[in-house]
Amino acid sequence: MLLAALVSKKARKIVEGIPQTFRILKAEIKPEDKIAWFHAASLGEFEQGRPLMERLRKEHPEYKILLTFFSPSGYEVRKNYSGADLVCYLPLDTPGNVHSFMRLAHPDIAVFIKYEFWLNYLTLAHKRGVKLYSVSSIFRPNQYFFQWYGSMKALRQFDHFFVQNEESKRLLNEHGVDCVTVVGDTRLDRVIDIRNAAQDLPVVERFVGDSPCVIAGSSWGPDEEIYIPYFANRRDWKIIIAPHVISEVHLKSIGKLLDAHGLTSVLYTDLEAGNASYDADVLIVNCFGKLSSIYRYGKVAIVGGGFGVGIHNVPEAAVYGIPVLFGPNNRKFQEAQELKACGGAFEYSDSATFASVMDKLITDPEQMAKAGAAAGAYINGNAGATAQCFSAIFD
Repeated sequence: MLLAALVSKKARKIVEGIPQTFRILKAEIKPEDKIAWFHAASLGEFEQGRPLMERLRKEHPEYKILLTFFSPSGYEVRKNYSGADLVCYLPLDTPGNVHSFMRLAHPDIAVFIKYEFWLNYLTLAHKRGVKLYSVSSIFRPNQYFFQWYGSMKALRQFDHFFVQNEESKRLLNEHGVDCVTVVGDTRLDRVIDIRNAAQDLPVVERFVGDSPCVIAGSSWGPDEEIYIPYFANRRDWKIIIAPHVISEVHLKSIGKLLDAHGLTSVLYTDLEAGNASYDADVLIVNCFGKLSSIYRYGKVAIVGGGFGVGIHNVPEAAVYGIPVLFGPNNRKFQEAQELKACGGAFEYSDSATFASVMDKLITDPEQMAKAGAAAGAYINGNAGATAQCFSAIFD
């Protein structure tokens, strides 16, 4: 990590942030404090843990909430999150770090979100009598734990697993772990909360007007090279692009692609400041915090990442009852598989498959409405994981 910090900004932030963690814990946690510790790798896992933290804050204020991240992409965005009393990096899983962290934090309860299994932390926490829970976790046969060379030691430290599906429960049971309950994904509760609190966005409303609109959320280059040419031939549709990476380089690449296909564009911040005209084909959202509310203005959503490390937040779009499209790297995402199965979401692998799906939806309004209804019904019908986890852990 120290070597990586010489060339990687992300690694450098982790290395610089870890010493601050010990100073924060020493200054802010008293021996008599009752601590509930939540750990999330990054921003996506944070969103899965957030409904639990906010309910805990409301119903059991006697707990002081400690939130830790591993990734700067989570910490930097949520370091001022008001739902936790302390937010910091989790020091690397070395014996020295672990003993110092546990001595200073002395948690009563620890909730690890989805994929986080740190052997030294879990082992010492278990020895100290900390109640350990894994929430919204998913297990697959090819994971390290279930291989002949693997080890179940980390998993055996938990008091209970709240998993997303039956396969995860079966795998754990087959390897001697019986403290498992299938509850689904707490993220679905979170996106419902977001939908119910969605902002009215006059800029978006005026831009869309009476036109049908496609929302490309968390967009990446490979997705843009597919959907932009398609909608260049559907000039009756408006396009809203919310890039996953808002950088000058990415914004220029989007602009270049739009220009090549004869599409005009405008930046969200320019419209918000009154410095541009609404008479454009494409609205580029060059600021954070808007996407979850923007989806409400769409007829169809495209969620990016499916040609890279994996798709982004599909439920965030599906909760509005609109069809969702995404690229092929979606196998590890439970909600994506189930949305495809129920007809609320569609996978595309290239320009031809994208055009095939979109043509069917656009030319058959009944099919589009049916797909949107299926997406919304899936989200609403599978909500409730937060309540099940909360009652088992805190009540």
